[in-house]
Amino acid sequence: MSIHPTALVAATALVPRSCSIGPFCTVGPEVELGESCELVSHVVLEGRTRLGAGNRVYPFACLGVAPQDLKYKGEPSGLHVGDGNTFRECVTVSRGTAGGGGVTRIGSHCLIMAYTHIGHDSFIGNHCILANGATLAGHVTVEDHASVGALCPIHQYCRIGTYAYIGGGTTITQDVLPYSLTSARRDTHAYGLNKVGLTRARFSPAQMTALRRAYRTLLASRLNTAQALERLRSEDDPEPCVRYLLEFIETSQRGVLK
Repeated sequence: MSIHPTALVAATALVPRSCSIGPFCTVGPEVELGESCELVSHVVLEGRTRLGAGNRVYPFACLGVAPQDLKYKGEPSGLHVGDGNTFRECVTVSRGTAGGGGVTRIGSHCLIMAYTHIGHDSFIGNHCILANGATLAGHVTVEDHASVGALCPIHQYCRIGTYAYIGGGTTITQDVLPYSLTSARRDTHAYGLNKVGLTRARFSPAQMTALRRAYRTLLASRLNTAQALERLRSEDDPEPCVRYLLEFIETSQRGVLK
């Protein structure tokens, strides 16, 4: 185990020998680290924070800090993080609140870039990218393989669908469709399919064709949302990715950006 002499590590924190804790880090008494985690320097870990294996946390990141919620009165709550994530400089991640289930969750193999904020009770899936200055309010969901651009504020309770790509500087106040490109430069609406991301993810030609057809019906037809959903549901045995797209829209609580 490598712990710099200037680091403050609570006696009850669980830190495997394979971990590295750099200068001026603070690790709280209820923190648990997985194997081979690295805290580069000046990192703060608080609360009931659990990190899986192979996470790397850069200087001045603060994980598991108290939520920025006036209703929070110090009740026990936590942050659960998977494996292989990178938290860059000055990232802040709030732990959960009693009203939101008590836990903020981050999956595995995510890149959380500098100055990103992840609010209390949020859920981040696997293989997500949050670019510099992305700001997630409480109770936000970012599904697997989604990318949030730099300086994007996301309203509480919004969902970002799987494989969605949000352009930099876009304010999100409703759910973002799976597989979509969304940008403030297009008056903040989904303007097409994330073809580059889906191609890199090796979506099949049949999947791509089905999603293109679904997006044309949703975004380019004269049908309203209910009519578009009805038409797409009437098609014979739609691809699973299209079925998921329809379920995402039908279960939206805030409405979707079209």
